[in-house]
Amino acid sequence: MDFWAPGEIAAFASNVGVKKANLSIINQFLLGILAGAFIAFGSQAANMATHTIESVSIGKFIGGLIFPTGLILVIMAGAELFTGNCLMIIALVEKKITLSKLLRSWLIVYLGNLAGGVLVAYLISWSGQLNYTGGLLGGFTLKAAVGKVSLSFMNAFVLGILCNWLVCLAVWMSFGAKDGISKAVVIFFPIWLFVASGFEHSIANMYYISAGILAKCDSLYVNKALELGTSQSAIDALNWAAMFTKNLLPVTLGNILGGAGFVGLAYWFIYLKKK
Repeated sequence: MDFWAPGEIAAFASNVGVKKANLSIINQFLLGILAGAFIAFGSQAANMATHTIESVSIGKFIGGLIFPTGLILVIMAGAELFTGNCLMIIALVEKKITLSKLLRSWLIVYLGNLAGGVLVAYLISWSGQLNYTGGLLGGFTLKAAVGKVSLSFMNAFVLGILCNWLVCLAVWMSFGAKDGISKAVVIFFPIWLFVASGFEHSIANMYYISAGILAKCDSLYVNKALELGTSQSAIDALNWAAMFTKNLLPVTLGNILGGAGFVGLAYWFIYLKKK
């Protein structure tokens, strides 16, 4: 494999941030929808592969083998993912883009990611996929969503930091890889690591939680979730408002700090900041 040096990646990441900020609003939004859908595909496949595995650790290990396909699709097929775009902070501190352009891009892409994730959740619900294993997949999906909105604000925030630290390292290394196979390999391992560790990714959660909310509408899935150990009160507390206030808000803030701070600003300071 042939890679650029870290300093070269930093300079490249700065230029990528400029290109992303200058995309038209409609292109940012449409590419955001695609990225949200790609991540949702990885999320659903991970649920499908692990919903009958009783061991949590083995389940996360297996899910981590599948989920990275979502980010590989984002990078290789072309899409705009909010969490990876936290690296645009480098272009900002290099004074190549304005704060307003950065925030506008983040917001538009985030909304596009949300639309893509929720769209796939609805399609999965309508497709009957959640009926797998006598409805166990629907119960598992509901249980996973309940678990995410049951996190404390601080836990969700810190898990968001840890997640996007790894996601942005995967994106960072993909910038340095010079061929497709190398890009896929360097994306795979950090993403496997975050999924196996149980960290929180705001865009993936747009699928996980919305799919759980939809599963809540079916009594079969509710009963399966109860059999899996989920309480009725916790299921009752799962709704669209909880999705945003209990999970997406703290996780998104953590994702920004983990990606923009611990990767983007750290490497900018080391390699690009004029001493």
